[in-house]
Amino acid sequence: MVLLRQKLLPRYLLLSCILALLLLISSFWRPQGERPDCGSAGRPCSTFHIQTSKPPLLEPWLEPGGGSALIKECPGQSFQAWRLLKYLKSSMAEDGDILLEWYLQGWDQLLEFMESLGTMVSFFSQKVREKTSLIRELSLRNSMKVQGKTSDRPTPPAFGLKDGTYRSVQSMVKAELNAGVVNFYHRTDSGCRTLLRLHRSLLWLKLMLEGLSEGPDADGRYKTPGELSRDAYMVALAPHHPWLLRQAAEVVFLALPDRKYFLQLVCVQKQEEATPVLRVIIHALTQVHRRTQQILEEHGMLELP
Repeated sequence: MVLLRQKLLPRYLLLSCILALLLLISSFWRPQGERPDCGSAGRPCSTFHIQTSKPPLLEPWLEPGGGSALIKECPGQSFQAWRLLKYLKSSMAEDGDILLEWYLQGWDQLLEFMESLGTMVSFFSQKVREKTSLIRELSLRNSMKVQGKTSDRPTPPAFGLKDGTYRSVQSMVKAELNAGVVNFYHRTDSGCRTLLRLHRSLLWLKLMLEGLSEGPDADGRYKTPGELSRDAYMVALAPHHPWLLRQAAEVVFLALPDRKYFLQLVCVQKQEEATPVLRVIIHALTQVHRRTQQILEEHGMLELP
């Protein structure tokens, strides 16, 4: 085992050196060629469907201050699980839609979580931050266009997301389809395409947290966060990444902190305490992911290039 690690180490060191270059490459990567015409309305022939399990039978929205609250305020850290839950709950409209202002604020908290894991995780967090910024920029641009305004003033906190075209996932999808900015065969910087990438990353985080909430295997061994992240990545993101990025992702998994560090991020010390807390977070992520999945699937958008 030691000899194997010694042989693999130079490979990972090399990959880490070119990580920044790969991030740049990924920004310009495009799928090559066109897919053959199939069906009507320019829709692709098939879509990738993600099976989602039923949520656990737990009270889903526990916040600090309640008598039975599981989610605690964690002093001295940027990521706060209770705040993430608040934003996820707020994003879920009564009609089954997802409100983008709260959805993106939820991602702001998830970015705090990711970036607290170390600089190597910037491999993922940098790309996610670019995507949340793009949707906000598109929303602001559209809002100012509707109002006939042009201004260099600082961007307002709501980014035009409180009402209008980018108020929700449904309204954004409808507007962008009508405007013809969504292309099913070539990349465009549409809000729909950008949301799909965030949607896949949300699945990656959800699957990783599900692994952290589970007990040990038959031998009493817990999987490491690196192993859990790799397993989740292979399901949620690897099928959509080129080979070079998949190899570079291995460096990130090696650099992740241990399980105890992850537990401290949700203000617990033991696995027994962490499991119910993580299940509440997983439940919230599952609800938001399921709704987004349904909307994108209804419009044939699960394979936007």
